Amino acid sequence: MSYQSNFDDFNDWITDVFPDQSEYLQATREIARDVVDVYNAHDPYKKNDVLRRLSIPERIIHFSVTWLNDNDEVEIHQGWRVQHNGTIGPYKGGLRFHPTVNESILKFLAFEQSYKNALTGLPIGGAKGGANFNPKGRSDREIMRFCQAFMGELQRHIGPYTDVPAGDINVGSREIGYMYGEYRRINNRFGGALTGKDLSFGGSYVRTEATGFGLIYMLQAVLKEHHESIQGMRIGISGAGNVALHAALKAAEHGGTVITLSNSRGYLHYDKGISCDDIKWAINNKGKEDNILTALGERIGADWHDSKAPWHEKMDIALPCATQNELDGEAAKTLLQNDLKYILEGANMPCTDDARQEFERSETPFVPGKASNAGGVAISGLEMSQNASFRRGSYEQIDKTLEDIMQSIHQQCVEEGKENGRINYAKGANIAGFRRLADAMVAQGV
Repeated sequence: MSYQSNFDDFNDWITDVFPDQSEYLQATREIARDVVDVYNAHDPYKKNDVLRRLSIPERIIHFSVTWLNDNDEVEIHQGWRVQHNGTIGPYKGGLRFHPTVNESILKFLAFEQSYKNALTGLPIGGAKGGANFNPKGRSDREIMRFCQAFMGELQRHIGPYTDVPAGDINVGSREIGYMYGEYRRINNRFGGALTGKDLSFGGSYVRTEATGFGLIYMLQAVLKEHHESIQGMRIGISGAGNVALHAALKAAEHGGTVITLSNSRGYLHYDKGISCDDIKWAINNKGKEDNILTALGERIGADWHDSKAPWHEKMDIALPCATQNELDGEAAKTLLQNDLKYILEGANMPCTDDARQEFERSETPFVPGKASNAGGVAISGLEMSQNASFRRGSYEQIDKTLEDIMQSIHQQCVEEGKENGRINYAKGANIAGFRRLADAMVAQGV
């Protein structure tokens, strides 16, 4: 039996299945809108019902995390691991610790991760996980104990050939180290069960920089496709984490004029462009200052705008690198009125559906996060390979491989997204990822 579908049918079905999970509905609807014609044109896809199967996580693990804080008080948090699709390889995706973490957000991130990982060409499936734990204000010992308690449950469900988590928001090399130490003690095994590790015990060069650097490598490929250069382009960036700061650094190194950075408190604006040296200062001093951006502003004489986002500033290129749904339809209209030329997502789904439709109507090149921020997971995949072979590539080799992977993703988007004389990067990315996942599912049967 073949399962013919249209977008309205799919939308009704997915809404009935997950009526209260807005983030997940947004992500699945976006994919379905772009791939439904490809799905209906291929009988094996319909026969195997791959569109709906790809929209249901293969497994969701939900557990409690009980631990003792520094006052010897019991605290209880919730942890999750969403293993969305393992058809093309072991599950792969980050862990985030943040009070806003919930099942809907993790499901949407795992769903997006499946498509992103498929685009890299590496043999890795899609997953995401984390806990509603807020590390802000916690002591190092408390973070260590929480990580150990979290891994005490998670370790049952991961491994080098099963599921290989990495870091994400509030989970860096320190947290990965604590979790990996607990995994190794419990399992009496040293292996690639986590990526994002410190270089001293199996980590990879370029991992910290990978997502931000990869974003700029994708930007350069897009600009070249449109016969333009990054030189002198005014670039607005949101966020002040690893992705934003390393994207800013790489953009500045190649001649771009980085005019904004932001965090939850507001944004920094410097019309002359933040220099490479000043961005490096921010990277090296992050965590030493209460607000690294206001400190940077004082250092260079930039303007600080309290409790605002940067999207009303005049910029040629927008790189939202902070969090999901940070850039809405009104912000998109303002950017377009100010002659925005390109927008690439550095975070996971930072543009709302309304914003994406505004960019599409204006025919402004818009590259979704599953394509433009795939650099992080690409280097994680290389770390898995290095762990398996007990060999490590040089910084230069890995950085070049990252650039090659981003160029390959760009080419896939171009090939699948050409329509009416322009390139729809979002549609191209969705179709290219869908084809790889769907072909593997057909080959493996129901």
